[in-house]
Amino acid sequence: MRIFKLILAAALAVSATVASAQEAVSLRLNWYLGGLHVPFYYGKEMGYFKQEGIDLTINEGRGSGNTVQVVAAGSDTFGMADSSSLITTASKGADVKSVMSLLNSTGFAVISLASAGIKTPKDLEGKSFAVSPGDPLGQLFRALAAHNKLDMDKIRFVQVDPAAKVVAVLEKKVDALLGGADDQFFLIKYKGQEPAALRYADHGANIVGMTILTTGNTIKNRPDLVRRFVKASVRSWEEARKNPNAAVDTAMKVKPDLNRQSTMDQMMVDFDLLDSPNSRGKIGMGAKADWDQTISLLKQYRELSTNEPWTTFHTNDFLPK
Repeated sequence: MRIFKLILAAALAVSATVASAQEAVSLRLNWYLGGLHVPFYYGKEMGYFKQEGIDLTINEGRGSGNTVQVVAAGSDTFGMADSSSLITTASKGADVKSVMSLLNSTGFAVISLASAGIKTPKDLEGKSFAVSPGDPLGQLFRALAAHNKLDMDKIRFVQVDPAAKVVAVLEKKVDALLGGADDQFFLIKYKGQEPAALRYADHGANIVGMTILTTGNTIKNRPDLVRRFVKASVRSWEEARKNPNAAVDTAMKVKPDLNRQSTMDQMMVDFDLLDSPNSRGKIGMGAKADWDQTISLLKQYRELSTNEPWTTFHTNDFLPK
């Protein structure tokens, strides 16, 4: 009996040590739970973060710009935000940097009903588009137009609230909306209509899409934590891609009112967006060519003011070897 008690005490001590070794870490998403976020919930449920000594809390977001600010203020350890929000905020002095170049192709797209006949950039002339005030989609549309030599005088923008974009297309108040190939495309589809998407990335206006960021202070003072978080994140995406149904099951447990098929469809599009022609082969790896082009387009079309190199905004140093 005494030996049994000693063994039990030792086991409990080991268990307590493992539990105490878990660091509390939070990840702020860019938006409400959707297909883009499923791999992180899957990785948490499967214990990939726990195995790296991380007790992960995932918080929904309210837009990329807000996420960058929240992380910069130290309210969350890591954040998910599009590259344009990260770069523009960092260029103004915020202490933030990307540690994963997650989606290396942007999901930005012109989303329409298939019946509108928008198949090529030239088809955009003579059309009207729903866009939201301050939306980077509208500003970067000009890069798409310039690359394809479109006449902007033949294109009309209609300012609407973000949530009203899909309604405006469905009610045919506009010909299309500027949105996401992994988002509004499926909102239209699951309203019973056939959508079409003309992606910026396919027509000369690609920028790095979604990034995972943290503060420079965290990178400097807690590099091992960053490395472990990135390792668990990469594994989460790799395993979710292998087991998409199981991954979506995890999301449905967290938010049962999700449209399962729409969530699955969104995630599958995001798997396609992981790579660009310059970055194929490794989840989270950022390519110089993609980041340089992103910065160049932001300077031209979003009034970015910086002379900093791309490595000021992103690092590949924490990716698994």
